[in-house]
Amino acid sequence: MSHSGRCILEVRNVVKVFPPRPGRTDALLAIQDLSFTVGEGEFLTLVGPSGAGKSTLLNIIAQIDTPSAGEIWFQGRPIATAFGNALRPGWDCQIGYVTQDDNLLPWRNLLDNVLFPLRVQRRLSAESVERAKMLLKATGLEGFERYYPHELSGGMRKRASLIRTLVYDPPVILMDEPFGAVDAQTRSQLQADLLRLWNLGRKTIVFVTHDIAEAVALADRTLVLTRAPAGLAGEHLIEIPRPRDLGNIYTLRGFAELYERIRRQIQ
Repeated sequence: MSHSGRCILEVRNVVKVFPPRPGRTDALLAIQDLSFTVGEGEFLTLVGPSGAGKSTLLNIIAQIDTPSAGEIWFQGRPIATAFGNALRPGWDCQIGYVTQDDNLLPWRNLLDNVLFPLRVQRRLSAESVERAKMLLKATGLEGFERYYPHELSGGMRKRASLIRTLVYDPPVILMDEPFGAVDAQTRSQLQADLLRLWNLGRKTIVFVTHDIAEAVALADRTLVLTRAPAGLAGEHLIEIPRPRDLGNIYTLRGFAELYERIRRQIQ
C-alpha cells in the first residue's frame, strides 16, 4: 500500500484496547485491526474524526505504548508486538516524534535546545553542530541561536522543535498535529518550512492532522481513519505535482475534488 520504493514501516493488524476507567466496566476499543505500510521517503498524512485514535496509533509506532494485538514492523523486522517486548521509545533514535507541544527546555537557548538530543545520545560533533546551523538557516532562525524559548514566537519554537528532531537524523519522523495551535499565517509558513526541510533529506514522515487541506497539501498519500475504533476508511494518492504552491493550494487542479472525497469519508 505504499507508493514509493522500499517499505520502511508497516502497521500489521494493530488493535488497541484500553482497560475500563475507574468505576466503569466497559473497556475502550481505540483501534481495530488497522494495517498499512509506509514507503521509504514517503510523506504520509493521516486524517480522521476527533478521538479516532490517531495519537494512540503514533504512540504505538513510537514505542511509547504497546498494541493489544498486531505488530509494528520497521525496516523489515517487528519492533512492537502485543507480546510485550520491553518498550524502547523512539527505537534507539530511529523514530523521531514531534508532538503538539514544542517541549523546549526554558533554561536552554535555541541552539542548545536543538542540540540537546545529540548531547544525550553522546553524538555531538562539529559536523552535527554544522548540520543544526544549516537547518536553522533553512528555516529563517539564523541569528536567534542564543535566544531562549520565552523570547521566541510560537512559530519559531515549532521550527526549533522540528529541527531538534531532524538534527539527529532518524529515518522516520512522526508528527502529531504539530501546527495545530498556531494562527493560519504562521501555519502556512511552517508547512512551507517543513516541505523545504523534507526535501533536504527526504525523511519518511507520518503526519497526523485534523485539517483536510493540510493533509492534501503536504502528502504523497493520505489515509482516512474511521471513528473509534479506528480502522481504514480510505486511501488517497495525492497526484498534485511538487513543488506545490501552498498559498494557493485550493486552486490547484484536483484539489477540490480530493478535499470533498476525503471530507465525505470522515463524516
